[in-house]
Amino acid sequence: VQLQACGGGLVQPGGSLRLSCAASGSIFSINAMGWSRQAPGKQRELVASITSGSSTNYADSVQGRFTISRDNGKNTVYLQMNSLKPEDTAVYYCYAGMQGRSWDPVRSYWGQGTLVTVSS
Repeated sequence: VQLQACGGGLVQPGGSLRLSCAASGSIFSINAMGWSRQAPGKQRELVASITSGSSTNYADSVQGRFTISRDNGKNTVYLQMNSLKPEDTAVYYCYAGMQGRSWDPVRSYWGQGTLVTVSS
């Protein structure tokens, strides 16, 4: 089981980016999914999360600008980022709580990270 994130890049302040993260492998179920980020010299912080029932939660710093969603048929989570600011610059990591088989415990899996740079 693995997560593959993509969609990062360089964008000007005020611009938008959409990150996606797909889970692959032998997957029985996926519970919560989400995104965290780590800026240079700072601790990793939770950005947004979404439950299997599509309830969402956001960090105060991104509320109203970022939108998390998921496509359960594609085992994919998305992060639509609008009105980007230089302080959003960070490596973004996706995560998911997943079971590989029905008898497995739920484990947390992390993607490899994708760099988002907001700069003029």
